[in-house]
Amino acid sequence: MEFEIGIGKTARRAYGFDEVAIVPSRRTRDPEDVNISWEIDAYTFGLPMMASAMDAAVSPTTAIEIGRLGGLACLNLEGLWTRYEDPIPVYDEIAALSDEKATRRMQELYSEPIKEELIGKRIEEIKAGGVVSSASLTPQRVEKYAHLVLEAGLDILVIQGTVVSGEHVSSKVEPLNLKEFIPAFDIPVIVGGCASYSTALHLMRTGAVGVLVGVGPGNACTSRGVLGVGVPQATAIADAAAARREHLHETGRYCHVIADGGMRTGGDIAKAITCGADAVMIGSPMTRAYEAPARGYHWGMATFHPTLPRGARVKTEQVASIEEILTGPAHENDGTFNLFGALATSMATTGYETIKEFQKAELVIAPSIKTEGKTYQTQQRVGMGH
Repeated sequence: MEFEIGIGKTARRAYGFDEVAIVPSRRTRDPEDVNISWEIDAYTFGLPMMASAMDAAVSPTTAIEIGRLGGLACLNLEGLWTRYEDPIPVYDEIAALSDEKATRRMQELYSEPIKEELIGKRIEEIKAGGVVSSASLTPQRVEKYAHLVLEAGLDILVIQGTVVSGEHVSSKVEPLNLKEFIPAFDIPVIVGGCASYSTALHLMRTGAVGVLVGVGPGNACTSRGVLGVGVPQATAIADAAAARREHLHETGRYCHVIADGGMRTGGDIAKAITCGADAVMIGSPMTRAYEAPARGYHWGMATFHPTLPRGARVKTEQVASIEEILTGPAHENDGTFNLFGALATSMATTGYETIKEFQKAELVIAPSIKTEGKTYQTQQRVGMGH
């Protein structure tokens, strides 16, 4: 349904996770019978998740631990791990910066050139841990470094930017042609982000095995404020899922929809799946792990942009292990621990056995879902009111 913004200008209502809720079905199910595994290309994962390609969330060490637990971590190949042989002192400095100086100093730290030899080295470090390796490049640098990721034996490449389209137009440079590059590349490619039906469909037509959905919903991202661009995640995911159906009808090929950003709790992840996602990409929850490299801080991929920063360094605090955050046990009741145990319980409570089935769950528009009957929690800042 469209609403008139002014004479001759209409807009469609869009919804975020806090505005929708999952409706229980006519059956419930034993949580032990629920299967939350995710299959993409030739790989099967016990958890339907990727850790975001952000320096604050993923290091080679955390990538191995996430892989051990059944997830997939994506390393940023244009970040600190490929700019510095030993980035630990850089992390220490970033954590010690005042809020007033953080962005300017991070711009300086990220001006250090990418060292090509470190790209292969970091991929090899992850692979040595015996897990599936994934890493990201921006569209501008894919062609320059693509041969290095192949030589290192990377398993899944992510081509990622704030907004990536299937048709980039430039009068200055020859842009990356995704429709030519992806089918000719020797390993599977995930591409994103996007936030609309038409863009998702165009990206799917490039031959990508997955599309990242989300423009600016992340905790550290300020793109929505700086650029005024973005779509609330519930609507963006549902639109991309509709594009997936059209693409499947056109080609017979299934392209995975991966919700990227805006998820803090297990309930958010469950809602992302019911909106149509096959898996989720999470960043800020991973930075709360004791093992996270950024000492309890988080920043986005465009925080240090040299001319137009579109992110903030935010404090997330280290509160638990990666295992506790992903698969439990949980010792707090705010939904931010045992994220995928919560997903499985949500599926069991509403009667669904697999991710594919859960995508068909009924949703209602429910802006009061977090406040209805929660007066004491809100007043005391505990539980859902925290």
